[in-house]
Amino acid sequence: MKRGYADLPLHYGTVPPWLAQRMSLLGGAIVESIVMEYGRAALLQRLSNPFWFQSLGCVLGMDWHSSGITTSVMNALKKAINKRSSELGVYVCGGRGKSSRQTPAELIEIANRTGLDGDALVRSSRLSAKVDNTAIQDGYQLYLHSFIVTVDGEWAVVQQGMNGDNRMARRYHWLSASLKSFMEEPHTSVCGKNQGLILNLTDKLAAPTKNGILELTKETPGKLMTEVSLILPKHHEVQAKDVNLKRLGAALILAHETNVSDIESLLLLEGVGPRTLQSLTLVSEVIHGTPSRFSDPARFSFAHGGKDGHPFPVPTRVYDETIEIFDKAIHQSKLGDKDKSEALRNLSKISIDMEKSYTPNNYFDDLVQHERNQSYKYGGKTVFGDAKKPKGEGTQLSLWDD
Repeated sequence: MKRGYADLPLHYGTVPPWLAQRMSLLGGAIVESIVMEYGRAALLQRLSNPFWFQSLGCVLGMDWHSSGITTSVMNALKKAINKRSSELGVYVCGGRGKSSRQTPAELIEIANRTGLDGDALVRSSRLSAKVDNTAIQDGYQLYLHSFIVTVDGEWAVVQQGMNGDNRMARRYHWLSASLKSFMEEPHTSVCGKNQGLILNLTDKLAAPTKNGILELTKETPGKLMTEVSLILPKHHEVQAKDVNLKRLGAALILAHETNVSDIESLLLLEGVGPRTLQSLTLVSEVIHGTPSRFSDPARFSFAHGGKDGHPFPVPTRVYDETIEIFDKAIHQSKLGDKDKSEALRNLSKISIDMEKSYTPNNYFDDLVQHERNQSYKYGGKTVFGDAKKPKGEGTQLSLWDD
C-alpha cells in the first residue's frame, strides 16, 4: 500500500483542554512505544494506514468518525513528538491552515540540524499536496498538511481536504518507503459504499486497480477512480454493526471476567482495575496489533469513549491511569527492565487467543448503557460537562449471559 484515504463526516468545534492534554501524553507514549519496539519505519507505516490512524484517534478519546480526528490527533502528536525529536529521531511538520504553509521552512530547519536533503523533502511535501489537491480533482480542497519525517530520511504524509457541498472531509495518507514515483506508481483501489462498512486496505481479497496519476489527470472528475478507502457513516453514535463484536468481546472478557493474578505473564499488572485493564488492552493492540486488526476502528472507542459522549463519556481517571502505566513501562524499559512492557504487550496477545474460542452474544447495547451508567465513577467528561450518576444504574454486565 502506497496511499489511501478516509471519508469522514465534517464536524466543527474544538477539543477541550482537559482532553487535548491527555491526547498528547498518551499519543506520545504510544509513539515512543512503537519506536522502541519496532523502529521509526514502523511508526510511519502505521501513520500511513487510514484504519490504524482512525483507531489511534478513537483510543485517544476523539469521536470515532468525525473529521476532527485528523486535526486533533496530528496536533497532539506534533506537540508530543517534537519535544523529543532529538531522542526519537522523528519530526512532525505542518498542520492546519497557516501551519501547513510553514512546512517548507520547518523541513529546511530540520535538514540543517540532521544533514537530510531539505530540498528533496520540501519537493516531496509540495508534490504530495499538489497530487491530492490538483492532479486528483475529487472535490476536496486541502486545508491540512502534516509531514512526518525521520532522521533516516523516510517520511509519511497525512493531509485532509473539505467538501462543503456534501459536508464530508477526506483524509489522504502517503508513505515514502513504497513510493517509487509520484507520477508513475499506481494507486491501490477498493470501492466502498457509505453504509457503515469499513473496508480493509490490506485485505488480500481486495484486488488493486493500477493506474498512474498521469492517466488520472486525463479523466474527467466524474470518472476518477476510487482508492483504498475508509468510508465512515453519517450516524454519530457507535452502533453494533460498526464493531467486530468477537474482537471487542474477547478484550472485555480479558478485562472484566479474568482474574489477572491467575495469568503469570500479567502479574506485574496486578492491582489494576478491570476498567483500566480494558483500556490497556485496546491501547496495547494499537501498539502491537497487525494491520488486519484495525478493520473496525470504532472498537477502539471503547478504550476511552469520545468527547461528545459516543459511545460514552471520556473516563478521565482511567485515561490518566493508562498514561501513567505506559509512562512507567517506557521508563523502566529504558533502564533495562522490560518486564512491564512485556506484560502490556501480552494483553493484546491474550485477547487474540481468547477471541478464537469466543462467540459474541447480543450484548452491545447493554455494554454501551453500562459504560454510560458507570461513567461518573471514572470522572466521565464530555464537551457538555461532567457525567452524572443515573437514577437507576441497572444490573451488572456479564458478557457470557444470553
